[in-house]
Amino acid sequence: MTTPARKKRKLRTFSAFGDVRKMPSEYEIVTHAQNWNTRNGRLSTFEQNTSSPLNLWFLTYRENSPLQADDWDSFRDPDQIAYRSYVNLQAEEQTKLDGVLDSYSGTATEAALPDSQVAVLGSLFTPSRYLVHGFQMAQAYVAYMGPSSTVTSAGGYVNADFLRRVTTIAYRTRSLQIAHPDSGIGVNERRIWEQHEAWQPAREALERALVAYDWGEAFTALDLVLAPTLDDVLIRQLGEVGKAAGDELTWLLCEQLAKDSARRNRLSGALARHSLEQRASNEAPLHKWIDRWSVLADDAVAGLATVLGAQESDVIAGARAAREEFHSGFFDGVSATSN
Repeated sequence: MTTPARKKRKLRTFSAFGDVRKMPSEYEIVTHAQNWNTRNGRLSTFEQNTSSPLNLWFLTYRENSPLQADDWDSFRDPDQIAYRSYVNLQAEEQTKLDGVLDSYSGTATEAALPDSQVAVLGSLFTPSRYLVHGFQMAQAYVAYMGPSSTVTSAGGYVNADFLRRVTTIAYRTRSLQIAHPDSGIGVNERRIWEQHEAWQPAREALERALVAYDWGEAFTALDLVLAPTLDDVLIRQLGEVGKAAGDELTWLLCEQLAKDSARRNRLSGALARHSLEQRASNEAPLHKWIDRWSVLADDAVAGLATVLGAQESDVIAGARAAREEFHSGFFDGVSATSN
């Protein structure tokens, strides 16, 4: 008696993840293999001639970037942020932020800020929306050029964080303008950004980052150097200066914005570590780019330190220490799995 041939079992939806032997999480389902501009090793990223300008751009600045990995798809955002979880998270955080702004806006506390603190806010905090918007544009490019959908998806949420931060700065700018109509706040920001000596090194660093077309260098410049370094000044140290001056609103806003900054650093550090674990050869370009962009970042901090209202040497040392501590988190103790 012959045994009837067993029917070939249909593959489950999650077999696309390989032999994982488990149900993938919601994060994995909505972020796995979603990029429409990655084509599994084909020379043509898009359905065009290989030598078309769009294909040449991606081939030059992503596929041929010095920063490479054998498997970018295996990268995971340490916070596993997906659309639903991001919306829920930030809806809750925005409620807190709006509550803080509403509690102080138009109050006597806002109007009673010392002139020295109003000057700090008007020369540092309110013009920073230009820098942060530049960060958002650079982050959009990093996300768009991402070599896997897990990289692109995570970068998109960082991009949204920067937009949220620009909005927060705008709300506080208006509140300060109402409370201090003669301060120039709400009027002078563009002139300060374009002409104030303190801002020009940061402006140069940002504009150079916006034309760093290589994906690996753009990621390094923004997410591993400029944003972590300057956020230490514009969020942590500015919050401390505000608290010392009795400006509780600035301190509370910075505490809220620091959460987005910390999450971005977790993501960026994890991606850098992933690249190093994938290929030991990635250490050389990362160090080269970090060294190059750290000079620009330090110059930017030195400029901003002159208007922060704190000891300039302490501001510079604090920002550099924050960056170096961040870098040690992904460089120290990494053993590459392949060369």
